[in-house]
Amino acid sequence: MSTRRLIRASSVETRLQQLDWTGVARALEERGWATTPPLLTAGECAELIRMYPDERRFRSRVDMARFRFGEGEYKYFASPLPPVVHDLRRHAYPHLAAIAEGWEAALGTGRRYPADLESFLVVCAEHGQTRPTPLLLRYGAGGYNCLHQDLYGNVAFPLQMTCLLSRPGVDFTGGEFLLVEQRPRAQSSGSVVPLERGQIVIFATRHRPARGARGAYRVSLRHGVSRVTAGRRYALGVIFHDAK
Repeated sequence: MSTRRLIRASSVETRLQQLDWTGVARALEERGWATTPPLLTAGECAELIRMYPDERRFRSRVDMARFRFGEGEYKYFASPLPPVVHDLRRHAYPHLAAIAEGWEAALGTGRRYPADLESFLVVCAEHGQTRPTPLLLRYGAGGYNCLHQDLYGNVAFPLQMTCLLSRPGVDFTGGEFLLVEQRPRAQSSGSVVPLERGQIVIFATRHRPARGARGAYRVSLRHGVSRVTAGRRYALGVIFHDAK
């Protein structure tokens, strides 16, 4: 069965279970990001886009230009999250928690992560972080997102995901997903991550371990979106730690 047919016929949980998580872990270790096959259907992407005007779905809206974050806007979902967003967050977390613990072990921090999202969100709540952080982002022509990190308090999960909801080359042009890596005492290096509608990029929230002659060391990453040259671009951001 093809990947696309399998996606149409299965739940989000099953789609995530069937990903090559060994390959995802390897890519994350080598470069700090990994992509999946198209994981959401065209219908699921369209449904999320249709939610954008419904203010009841969201807890807050951010105008990027107002805060000099870029040009465009995004909205944080309110609880309860839409089912597809809830399922992505809940069922991706255990796979990513295992990878995150490997990173912490490599860096020698001793930090551990609960095996399930619900337990991790309890840790967030203990630090005053109780507001959900999954969000929808919208860019029109000229829109872009400055390089940044999504940190909302003392607790931060080291991995996050972005899913492209619009069709590149059809709904919009430009608007590439960007990652920039800064190694100690070295020049920054950048990556352009091409995505299709429904495809997910998994990437480091703040830093990742890199191998050196004397063992592992931290490499800092920031992400953003290049300027949209035409059309309108929507994306879903799935962040695992809650906000204050």
